[in-house]
Amino acid sequence: MGGGGQQREEGKTDSGKAGGVYTWEDVQSHCTKTDQWVVINRKVYNVTQWAKRHPGGFRVLYHYAGEDATEPFSAFHPDQKFVQKYMKALQIGELAATEPSQDRNKNAAVMKDFQDLYVKAESQGMFRTRPLFFILHLGHIILLEVLALLMVRYFGTNWIVTLLCAVMLATAQSQAGWLQHDFGHLSVFKKSYWNHVVHKFVIGHIKVIGIPKRPKFLFYGIKKIKNMPYNHQHKYFFLVGPPLLIPIFFHLQIIQTMISRRYWVDLVWFMSFYIRYFYCYVPLYGVIGATALLFFVRFMESHWFVWVTQMNHIPMEIDYEKHQDWLTMQLQSTCNVEQSFFNDWFSGHLNFQIEHHLFPRMPRHNYYLVAPHVEALCKKHGIPYQTKTLWQAFSDIVTSLKSSGDLWLDAYLNK
Repeated sequence: MGGGGQQREEGKTDSGKAGGVYTWEDVQSHCTKTDQWVVINRKVYNVTQWAKRHPGGFRVLYHYAGEDATEPFSAFHPDQKFVQKYMKALQIGELAATEPSQDRNKNAAVMKDFQDLYVKAESQGMFRTRPLFFILHLGHIILLEVLALLMVRYFGTNWIVTLLCAVMLATAQSQAGWLQHDFGHLSVFKKSYWNHVVHKFVIGHIKVIGIPKRPKFLFYGIKKIKNMPYNHQHKYFFLVGPPLLIPIFFHLQIIQTMISRRYWVDLVWFMSFYIRYFYCYVPLYGVIGATALLFFVRFMESHWFVWVTQMNHIPMEIDYEKHQDWLTMQLQSTCNVEQSFFNDWFSGHLNFQIEHHLFPRMPRHNYYLVAPHVEALCKKHGIPYQTKTLWQAFSDIVTSLKSSGDLWLDAYLNK
């Protein structure tokens, strides 16, 4: 299971756990893809072999290889005692008593204050779900789909009715995307199992397609494509990103993933959507017409998804984000958009992207409650807390793409 490292004490404890005692220097030397150690609550784990089987993907473990991962572990795991049962086999020791709990240049004061805020948010019920919120949200999705179908059946398939139908279906699909996101973050039910079960239903039968959290479809890197005109990416973004991401790229990607990894249950859910859709719309539009309508719905939905998901990320300073405490890292890589009823609904509460990153399991209807506390904490420690208007956030996407394209041109064409 990866490399060794200098072990101050060897042998097993009475509980059966490895009894090694390590320094931060020992841990930090195990930070490659073939040799990964992490520290959680001062315990040292060798996750080299486990990384490929990690439910959250291997990349997150590699990101924290050689570092303290206590904060992200707490943020993403609702039942930590349950998870720790499986972690016992991976534990190889603990930090020496003389070692600090945080590694490198992480700010201990910021980490303590954020932990206090986390405890406060839990004690004030900010992690409790309001079932009525999600029932109403699902209800308005179903209502939009039903009204769209009834409208076409009763008023015909002329262009105006078809356009209205497409808008309503695109709205329903976009809102279903935010709903599946809630279940995917385990923020609705207390039990992870039920979040996963309903997530498969929403993402498969209602939504039909999985959406990566942060698509990076514009940057391939010089090693892969040396002659791409990145200095014009702010122009072809409008031709490649919003219109093609969901109708083409995501559909091909999700089908390839389900087949190659033998996700047969997901494939059944995937097919159930198309059976339902074509059963409803082929009698009205024919096969070609129904297919064209669905493609146009995906075309509109894709614009909605891309602009909303990128408005909080592309304009920010996103680097490797290594060796920083959880609060500082999240505040550097994202920003908020002003709160309003429309912005909350339109973005699925991702206008509170800062709070979503800091508390990924918090039900989104509570973001507005914790936001003032986060802003106050950032002000106390001099950490920028950015909030923009919706239009400014959209505009900054294009500006950021142009700026990064100019940097690419300067670095690779004018060297």
